[in-house]
Amino acid sequence: MKRIHILAVICIVVFAGLASVSHAQPRTTEITRRNSWIKVGLNAGLPIARLADQAAFTLGAEVKGQLMSTPNWGLGITSGYTHYFPKEAAENFGSIPAGLFARYYPAKRGFFIGTDLGYSFQTGSHLNGNGGMYVRPQIGYHNRLWNLFGFYNGIFRKETNGGHLQYLGIGTTFNILFD
Repeated sequence: MKRIHILAVICIVVFAGLASVSHAQPRTTEITRRNSWIKVGLNAGLPIARLADQAAFTLGAEVKGQLMSTPNWGLGITSGYTHYFPKEAAENFGSIPAGLFARYYPAKRGFFIGTDLGYSFQTGSHLNGNGGMYVRPQIGYHNRLWNLFGFYNGIFRKETNGGHLQYLGIGTTFNILFD
C-alpha cells in the first residue's frame, strides 16, 4: 500500500511539473496535423520477477491520443490490451491500461524518453487478483510517422495474490495524422 501511495505522489508531481513547463511555452489552441495525432501500435514483452513464474511472454496492442503542447513535449491519453500467455498449469489473463502519458522529444527526429502512468484493469483471472496502478517508462527512436521503443511495464497491485505484474518489452507505434 505504501508503494502505491508513493507512486501516486510521484505521478502527481511529474504531471504538475510537466503542466507548468508546458504553460511557460507559447501554446497552440487549434488541433492540427502539425501538433496532434493518434498513435496505434503493437508490443511484446518478457515477464520478470514473480510474473515470470506464471507467463511465458506478453503481446499487446495500444492506442494513444497525443497533443504536442510545446515543440518538444507530447502529452496525451493511452489505453490498449496486453495478453499474458501462460506457462503450463497457469491461467490466461490480460490487462487493460487507462492512463496519461508524457514524452520528451529533443529533436523532430531521433531519440525520445517518456512514461505512461495510470490504472490497469485485469481481465480473465480469478486467481491472480485485481488490477493496480501502472507505470511504463520508455526510451526509443521516432520520426514523423512511427516510433520504435523499449520499455519496462510495472502494475503494482494492492492485493498481491499473484504478485505485481512486471515485464520488459519492445514496441512500435504508427502515427495517424489529422487532416
